[in-house]
Amino acid sequence: MRRPPGQSLSRLAFPALFALFQPIVDLRQGTVSGHEALIRGPAGTPLHSPLALLALASSEGRLLHFELHCVDVILARWGALHEPGRLFVNMSADALVAAMDGWLERRLARHHVPARTVTVEITEGAAASDAAALRAAVKALHGLGARVALDDFGEGHSNLRRWTELQPDFVKIDKFFTQGIANSPQSVELVRTIVSFGNALGATLVAEGVEDAKDLRVLRDLGVGHGQGYLLGRPARQLQDTAPAAVAAVIGDSRIAVIPHALQQAQPGVLRSIAVIQAPALDPRTPNDEVSMIFQRHPDLHALAVVDDGKPIALIDRQSFMNDYARLYFREVHGRRACLDYGNATPRIVELENNVEHLLGILMSDDQRYLREGFILTEGKRYIGLGTGDQLVRAVTEARIEAARHANPLTFLPGNIPISIHIERLLASHAEFAACYADLDNFKAFNDRYGYWRGDEMIRLLARLATQHADAHRDFVGHIGGDDFLLLFQSADWRARCGRMIEAFNAEAQALYDDAARQAGGIEGEDRHGVMRFSPFTTLSIGAVHIAPGAFEHAEDVAAEAAVAKHEAKHAGSGMTVREARPRPPAPARPQ
Repeated sequence: MRRPPGQSLSRLAFPALFALFQPIVDLRQGTVSGHEALIRGPAGTPLHSPLALLALASSEGRLLHFELHCVDVILARWGALHEPGRLFVNMSADALVAAMDGWLERRLARHHVPARTVTVEITEGAAASDAAALRAAVKALHGLGARVALDDFGEGHSNLRRWTELQPDFVKIDKFFTQGIANSPQSVELVRTIVSFGNALGATLVAEGVEDAKDLRVLRDLGVGHGQGYLLGRPARQLQDTAPAAVAAVIGDSRIAVIPHALQQAQPGVLRSIAVIQAPALDPRTPNDEVSMIFQRHPDLHALAVVDDGKPIALIDRQSFMNDYARLYFREVHGRRACLDYGNATPRIVELENNVEHLLGILMSDDQRYLREGFILTEGKRYIGLGTGDQLVRAVTEARIEAARHANPLTFLPGNIPISIHIERLLASHAEFAACYADLDNFKAFNDRYGYWRGDEMIRLLARLATQHADAHRDFVGHIGGDDFLLLFQSADWRARCGRMIEAFNAEAQALYDDAARQAGGIEGEDRHGVMRFSPFTTLSIGAVHIAPGAFEHAEDVAAEAAVAKHEAKHAGSGMTVREARPRPPAPARPQ
């Protein structure tokens, strides 16, 4: 960075820096649960930006000193505010290590800030100079009663390995994954996987970069507990006590977001697309000294497999092994001994032909070594290479996205299982909605006359119009099969939407007939009983049932009511009928 004239870090007095605070909002309660502190330089100068300040500090060789000075400024301001809540303060890995020599404890006491209210965010800018020292610093920080957050997860050095090594209390999901998530199936699946990790490892998740209400609704429904971003509150000198009214309305709204579902099993063999790490194999008799040399020659290898006659029997984790190898007298005592004693004798072994969902066992395993060590890849049960935890997340995510995209091979719309799951979500949230069963009239004669190819074209027409007339963030469009569709509306104007959809379909469907049929107003064909009769143009019927909150407990009851409404609509011949839900009596209790 080119230094501004007359500016140097050494001449920045204490009052020149000041702290701003950005709220972190609980996405379940709609309350402010904490604030992240952000440092700023003199207003109206090139050094107002924290990036400029850090660059200048780095150019003067005083980055570590400057970081600690910023923390001191923040703690002084926080202590002066005398406000409840949790403070999140950023520190690099090296700054945290340096601060845990007693400096942080003294500063907390000086500014009357209880350690239990402080969370240190370990920034992702660079890896720690000493990973072991960082782990010790995190342990000492927990000993003070403070908490630890992993910042910008998914970017830079904030990865699965650091998560499993540090066991943070909070993990902040980088805005790359959260911004635009309402329109990104890929981001949905990635965040869904991160939520699974959070649940398995006991970490509280914070979504960064929340700037759109649609994204907020999706993040809430995916189970992300907290959020931060301009929509929820901008950085300010004073603390924000409550979430904005519009945000609280979204969080408190019983309507749910429409989230792509990826539940169908991926096809066998999809693991063949995974990037195999070509790592040398170890013989069970390989001495530990040679293992150390291999790790030194291959600094990027996270592990090594122990292989006997082509079949993997153990996995040696780089970090655990090298930590032991560095211990006093280890080389003299154990250097010539066989490496097998220092490996995990029960590694995860995955065949390339396996279903990718098989890897979910690694994600949810109680033994978190698998997240750090990764897994061994085999073909025909013979060793071919290694895979990492990061590859695991990508493989599962990509397979689920592909499965979701092919939920229905004709329309690519969600099928019966995702439909049922969405209904269950609506019922669980006590949402008010309309279940609209769409079906085609006189379709059999059309399909028999023109063949399945044009019949499929008519079904795709209905899928396109159903999607077009639904709100992508409020209304769910599912394809039951054939010419049967189920639309689950949370939009208040669902009746008008259905009316426009019927009108558009009835007009556009006529273009699929030939000229003679259009002039005649229909075609001759056999009905379902094999009787020849004149069939008018194919039209759309929708049977709608209004579902009040608490009307039903199970998805199958809603589906049954919608099916009754569909039959009523087809017999009425009016295009659309609406009925109120008729709750079924609870099943009788079983005798004790």
